[in-house]
Amino acid sequence: MRCYITLLGMVLCMAQGHAQNLDKKQAHSSLDEFRKAVRQDFEDFRQQCMAEYIEFVKNPWKAFEETKPVPVPKEEPVPPVVMPKEDQDKPIEDKPVIIEEVINPVPVEPRPQPVQPIEEVPVVEEKTVDFTFFGTPAKVRFDVAHKVMLDGISEADIANSLNRIDAKDYDNMILDCLALRKTLNLSDWGYLQMLKALTDHVCGKGSNESALMLAYLYMQSGYKMRLAVDGNKLYMLYASKHQIFNQPSYGVKGDVFYGVEELPSRLCICEAAFPNEKDMSLLINGGQRFAENMSPSRTIASQRFTDFKISVSVNKNLIDFYNTYPTSMIGDNFMTRWSMYANTPLDKMVVNQIYPTFVKAVKGLSQLEAANRLLNLIQTGLEYEYDNKVWGRDRAFFAEESLSYPYCDCEDRAILYTRIVRDILGLDCILIYYPGHLAAAVAFTEEVNGDYIMLDNKKFVVTDPTYIGAPVGATMPEMDNKTAKVIVLKK
Repeated sequence: MRCYITLLGMVLCMAQGHAQNLDKKQAHSSLDEFRKAVRQDFEDFRQQCMAEYIEFVKNPWKAFEETKPVPVPKEEPVPPVVMPKEDQDKPIEDKPVIIEEVINPVPVEPRPQPVQPIEEVPVVEEKTVDFTFFGTPAKVRFDVAHKVMLDGISEADIANSLNRIDAKDYDNMILDCLALRKTLNLSDWGYLQMLKALTDHVCGKGSNESALMLAYLYMQSGYKMRLAVDGNKLYMLYASKHQIFNQPSYGVKGDVFYGVEELPSRLCICEAAFPNEKDMSLLINGGQRFAENMSPSRTIASQRFTDFKISVSVNKNLIDFYNTYPTSMIGDNFMTRWSMYANTPLDKMVVNQIYPTFVKAVKGLSQLEAANRLLNLIQTGLEYEYDNKVWGRDRAFFAEESLSYPYCDCEDRAILYTRIVRDILGLDCILIYYPGHLAAAVAFTEEVNGDYIMLDNKKFVVTDPTYIGAPVGATMPEMDNKTAKVIVLKK
């Protein structure tokens, strides 16, 4: 009887196990079917969005006149001042500086993304396209046999060309482009430049086909763009969160659009929008990883602390990228311009060269002594020159540019100094704007005397990299604090 019960139990267990296996298979099958259904829903939605967009493209495009370029506000630059040597070691008194206007950092927003997730497309024979941008090799999956073709640039021609695009021929390329954006840590501006290099390579530089392919890839990546024509030329316009100086723009239904290339003064623009499209941001929130192409090494030495010097070489590919970077402001506040430069992280290739020297040079020093050493290096190791004389226009530098070019001015020094102090000493910094001049201030956690600004219960002591030889705490003569403004930097 016991054997019978055992055998019956075994049979029941086997039956139960078989039923569980069937349930698991059914569950997996149901899950697979659900995933396929969701994926198909995504694809159907994207195709529907594209179909509706193409229908809008067929409508007559409206004529627009350009908005003239907004020039960078002109200011009379304040020349650098040298503090007499006999004054450099004199005690500095504590003196509060009252500044009423404070410009806070702009919050970082999520990056644009495709209107729906793009799935990998299986292919029998994978073909690729190799291209370079800013000296950096890149590869994407794409068969050039499917590149954009245009019979003309009428509304119907452009709609027909877009209608011939099969998403399955482009999806792997878009996925690869978005992966490169992440791998190379590209800013929105860097991503646009990469797509432009890709489409110029595939379709021919400056061609109408390149403009249309760029528009498709940019739009499918989640960015806001508009198509425009003038005569026989097709353009892609991009929307920016920031107001860009020295470039003409076009206002379309409350949005401001700029050209990837030089634009004529009049355009016919397609007003069609794509769902969930986002303006590009000109903020650079991380070091961009361009291929290495280092400049000759340069030595920068402190005159006062003769044992303190650095040798640095800068990635020329990064400098070439910065040469394309448009000067801009957020909203209508010109002060935001400098925070965009000052909050950009220093390139890791530069960090690895000079930061160990900085750490060694300030080891065992008080915060004041360390800040003074770093300050004198910037004050006396870099050569001052006016932007108009060097560049023929006002131009702010990213930190690497001040280490690369032979000359820099007050804003460049303040940007570089606050970047180094935040990274090496871990202290909060602000920029102080005076008409024609930019200085800085540091929030020491030790007691430090000098001219200071109280902000959020922190004492920021003035440090001016253009007041040559001056120690921490000294404000450059003739600076009127009644006209000054504070620009808060990220920690």
